[in-house]
Amino acid sequence: MTKHRLIPIVLALCSLLATLALVSSCGGSGTGQAAAGTDPFGGLQQKFTQVVKTVSPQVVQIQSSLGLGSGVVFDSHGDVVTNAHVVQGSRRFVVTLAGGARHSATLVGSDPSHDVAVVHVSAPMPPAARFGTAPDPQVGDIVLAVGNPLGLRSSVTQGIVSSIRKSVPEGNGVALSPAIQTSAAINPGNSGGALADLSGRVIGIPTLAALDPEMGGAQAPGIGFAIPASTVEQVANRLLGNS
Repeated sequence: MTKHRLIPIVLALCSLLATLALVSSCGGSGTGQAAAGTDPFGGLQQKFTQVVKTVSPQVVQIQSSLGLGSGVVFDSHGDVVTNAHVVQGSRRFVVTLAGGARHSATLVGSDPSHDVAVVHVSAPMPPAARFGTAPDPQVGDIVLAVGNPLGLRSSVTQGIVSSIRKSVPEGNGVALSPAIQTSAAINPGNSGGALADLSGRVIGIPTLAALDPEMGGAQAPGIGFAIPASTVEQVANRLLGNS
């Protein structure tokens, strides 16, 4: 074989070896290079967006003559669960769905000792939320708070389960027992909304943010509390006469 015939063969071998080396450095497959450029948090982001798509329609705004709060669709009969302090002093309300539709609602019952209440809407409602009682929330679980803070409908904040508290005083002689502490921002108007995990189940309803006495009673950032789903279900079913 002549020198001129060897040159193309050597060049071809060099090209093949370079290609093999590139594939190997990218994980040993032809898709490795694409994987290296993929957002490592893409899967988590998809979970976030899916939870929001699922839970946001299940969370409504509740307006009374005294103010605004949030609620969660509890069943297929038009019943919405919320905080007792959201409905305090009123028996009739305007419920606004995530899409903007407004319906009248009436009070079914309220249990201030657990800060849970139920209102009824006589109109077509979104599918009921999935309240999760098992497995129990764990410290470190990622959660999303969905509600209507300051009247900003269908707002979402993100955090983790910071702690499971045996008892948290809420004021006016009411103590949440137990309570889920979360770093997800809880602002006025979030009360009665949904605290959801990444599977889309509602693990609690946010009810208050901690107050910092050293800052004149202002809200302490990153410290909020929610009533566990097990308590919400138990009290709501009792108010509805289901148990």
